[in-house]
Amino acid sequence: MARRLALALLLLAIGTGAASAGLFTDDDAQRKIAELQQQTSQLQQQEQALEARVAKLESMQQGQGLVDLLSQLESLKADVAKLRGQMEVQSHDIESNQKRQKDFYVDLDTRLRRLESAGAGAAVAGSAPAAPPAALPKGGAGAQQKPATQAQPVAATPVDRAAEARDYAAALNTFKIGNYPAAIVGFEDFIKNYPGSNLAPSAQYWIGNSYFALRDFKAAIAAQQKLMDLYPASPKVPDAMLNIASSQTEIGDTHAARKTLEDLVAKYPASNAAELAQQRLGSIK
Repeated sequence: MARRLALALLLLAIGTGAASAGLFTDDDAQRKIAELQQQTSQLQQQEQALEARVAKLESMQQGQGLVDLLSQLESLKADVAKLRGQMEVQSHDIESNQKRQKDFYVDLDTRLRRLESAGAGAAVAGSAPAAPPAALPKGGAGAQQKPATQAQPVAATPVDRAAEARDYAAALNTFKIGNYPAAIVGFEDFIKNYPGSNLAPSAQYWIGNSYFALRDFKAAIAAQQKLMDLYPASPKVPDAMLNIASSQTEIGDTHAARKTLEDLVAKYPASNAAELAQQRLGSIK
C-alpha cells in the first residue's frame, strides 16, 4: 500500500513538472524528486515496520494457540489415563465378583446335593412299615369273627417321586444356565405341585436367589423371608439369611445387613453360611 502511494506521488510530481516546465528549473525538479524518493523510502520503512509487527503478532498468536493446544492435549492425556485406571479397577472388581459369585453357587449346589441326599435317606427310613397280620380272635381259627366297626383311614394320593425329582432338577438347571425368570416360574410351580416335598424349602430359596441374580433385591428379601416363615426348621434358613444380608448390602442398607449377619452367626454358628457371614462382617462398616 505504501509503495503504491509513493509511486502515485512520483507520477504526480513528474506530471506536474512536465506540465509546468516553464516554471521550475532542473534543480528544482531534481530536489523535488529527491524529496519524493526520501518520502517513498520512509513509507517503505514504515511498511516494513508494520509488516514486521503483523508477523510478530501472528507469530505470537500462533504460539499462544499451540501452547493452548498442548495444554489441552496434556489434560486429555491425563483424563484418558485416569479413565483407563478406573476401567482397570472396575474390570478387576467385575472379575472378582463373578468368580466369587460362581464359587458361591458351586458351594451352594454342593451343599444342596448333600442335603438332598440326606433328606431322601430320611424319607426312606421314615416310611411307614407294612401293617402286621391281624391277631386271630379267641376261640381259634374257626370262631366267628365280628365285623369291624372302626372306619378305615383314606389312603393319601401317592406322589410320583420320579416326577418330583425331575421337575426340581429342571427348574434348577434353568437357574444354572442363567434363565432366572423361567427358574422362578419353575420353582414356584414345583412348590405348588409338591407342597409337602422336602425340596420345597430349597425351591423357595432358589426363587430368592433368582431375584437376587436379576438384581431385584427387595423381591429377593421377600422370597427368602417367606422361606424362613414357612420352613423355620429347614437347613436352608442360614443360606436364606445370608442372601438377605447380601440384598440389604446391595440396596445400601448396611445397618440391616450387619444385623442379619450377626443374627445368622448367633443362631446358626456351625453352618457354612455363618462362616461366610463372619467374613463379611469384617468388611461392613
